[in-house]
This record gives sequence, structure tokens and C-alpha cells, in this order.
Amino acid sequence: MSAPKTTANASSTTTDAGTGLNHFDGGGQAHMVNVGDKADTQRIAIASGVIRMQAATLKIITEGSAKKGDVLGIARIAAIMATKRTSDLIPLCHPLALTHVSVEFEIDAAASSISCTVEVRTIGKTGVEMEALTAVQVGLLTIYDMCKAVERGMVMGDVRVLEKHGGKSGDWNAVV
Repeated sequence: MSAPKTTANASSTTTDAGTGLNHFDGGGQAHMVNVGDKADTQRIAIASGVIRMQAATLKIITEGSAKKGDVLGIARIAAIMATKRTSDLIPLCHPLALTHVSVEFEIDAAASSISCTVEVRTIGKTGVEMEALTAVQVGLLTIYDMCKAVERGMVMGDVRVLEKHGGKSGDWNAVV
């Protein structure tokens, strides 16, 4: 049995009126949004997430005694690399020329957790929320990977966009 034939309209900028989603055309088919006519503007997104672990695991990270090396240093590089590869992972994301990426980790000893916050910037026609979200997840996954030999029960969560700036829709801030 063969799949139904579909045609893609790469220049379509329509939004599916039934869903309000702009990655679907009027016929419900997925397509990459045409951003060619949009103005270049400064685009900024900030996203965050957290990984929770046992106190002993957090101690290994903070003391720098993990067998694989500097956990947070490597996680920072992985997060930065992830921003550059987002369009390879998310099918309808546009490849972007990023102008800045910062990755910060905050250790909360009382909660036995590490939060990751990523800020991504570009000057372009589309936003960088997906790049920031991808970086947070990859940063947290890297912490997990580097520490899974001592704890497999770490939990990642609370991944979300905190702020977005630029573009036609303007600024947006999460209710914290």
C-alpha cells in the first residue's frame, strides 16, 4: 500500500484556519513557513529547564570528580552546539545564523538540582525559541549522560521558554 501523494507549496504563507497553526497549509499539509518577506529584526529567546538528582550525584558534579570530566563545562559546549543543529533535528525549523548563545547553570544544593538557562540571539526573519529550547534539553541530557554511571534516576523537567523578543509578535514573557 502506497502513501497518498501530496504536493508541497514552499512559498505558502497561509495559516490553516482550522487550527491556527502556521506550519500547516489550508489542506492540512505540513510545510516550512515562508519567511522571505519578513523584515530582519533582532531576535532573542531565553529558555530554561532543570535536572534533579540525588545529593551524592550533585556533590560529584560540584567537586569536579566525575570520571568523564568537567560535567558543566561539557554540558555548556553541548548546549551551544545544539543551537547550531536545531534545524537538523526539528523538521520545519529554518537554519539560522546565530549571533550569540549563552548557557548558564545554577546549582541548588537544597533542591539537589541544576537549572540550565540559555539565551540565543540572531538578526533575522524568524525567532530563536526552538534553538534555546533545544540547547536547554541537550545541556540537561549531557549532564545525565556524564553522570548516569552513578545515578540513572535523574529527572529532567520544567523546560520552557521564559522570554522572546523581536519580530512581528513583539515581546513575550512567561508568567513566573
